Amino acid sequence: MAGFVAVHTGAGNCIDETKYQRVIKEACMRATEILRNGGSAIDACEAAIMRLENCGHTNAGFGSNLCLDGSVQCDAAIMNGTTLNFGACTNVSRVKNPIQLARRICDGQSDQQPLERIPPMVLAASGAEQYAEQVGCAMVDPNVLISSKAKFHYNHYKSKYDLVVGDSKAIETVEAVPEAGNEVELTAALDTVGAVCVDGAGNTAAGCSSGGILLKVPGRVGQAATYGAGCWATDTDELAIATCTTGNGEYLMKTLLAREICNGAFSSDCAVTSLHKTFKQKFLDSPLLPQQQDLYAGALTLLYYPKQSCGEVMWSHTTQSFCVGYMATTQKVPKFVHSPLPTYSVPGRSCVVNGHNFHLRI
Repeated sequence: MAGFVAVHTGAGNCIDETKYQRVIKEACMRATEILRNGGSAIDACEAAIMRLENCGHTNAGFGSNLCLDGSVQCDAAIMNGTTLNFGACTNVSRVKNPIQLARRICDGQSDQQPLERIPPMVLAASGAEQYAEQVGCAMVDPNVLISSKAKFHYNHYKSKYDLVVGDSKAIETVEAVPEAGNEVELTAALDTVGAVCVDGAGNTAAGCSSGGILLKVPGRVGQAATYGAGCWATDTDELAIATCTTGNGEYLMKTLLAREICNGAFSSDCAVTSLHKTFKQKFLDSPLLPQQQDLYAGALTLLYYPKQSCGEVMWSHTTQSFCVGYMATTQKVPKFVHSPLPTYSVPGRSCVVNGHNFHLRI
């Protein structure tokens, strides 16, 4: 069986990409193994993101950023390009893999409900966790998802925050030292993780998962759980496309960047031109966003042309860097890419687009 998968660990300012290189490759290999064994694109997409959630280096699942009150609240979403079903969860603290819950919600969109009730598309907080238990998701104590790295970041920035807001109360700190071999780079915090995938039948899927921004207000919903903002996938006879985004969540939500990327691709003959135009017109120059601020975003996009059995994987970002990886079932090892913004570009004001062609041997 054929297929192709691509993953990312967030757009940001990555100082040491080696810590993400291993988990990106592992996520790609896990996904392609599923595809080779006849699994679907959405199966592979979910599995890849679960690997990224479990590693502790990323801001998703275990290792997620902490809220202002020191709690963990995760978001995730997944979309099936063939059925156009979408599922998301937000503000979950006890679900080991939020993307697993999002997948269950997505699949449930096709279920018949008694009394003509409509299946949920997005579930939040305690209601989402109750549903997760009902459908068999792995559940954990919220503290299990808090890594030493996340505690270290929280204590460092919470003390700065308290000084700025003039909080005279003593700051309660958790003794947290970065794990051996996992020294914290305070300037290297990345964002949402995501994956895009196509299987041998030409079906696509896109997903994303995030712990949200550091010191966020508890209850905040990010783009990783927002329809049209965090991920999107659409399959047609001419073009199948899937994308997942990362960056300033509120800005990605206001511009519905994931959906805009896919819509733009259907009206263009060149993927590079389309992505650059979407980032420029729909994000950087959007009247919906504050033009006096730097605007940070990244997207990983897969375009597949069923009639030619070939496609392109594209990465685009306005941040200093973007770590991505990709792998086809025909490859023996994944490809890792640390994509920097060109030296002449200004982070938050400029966009870079790059990519790679692939072919599926069916």
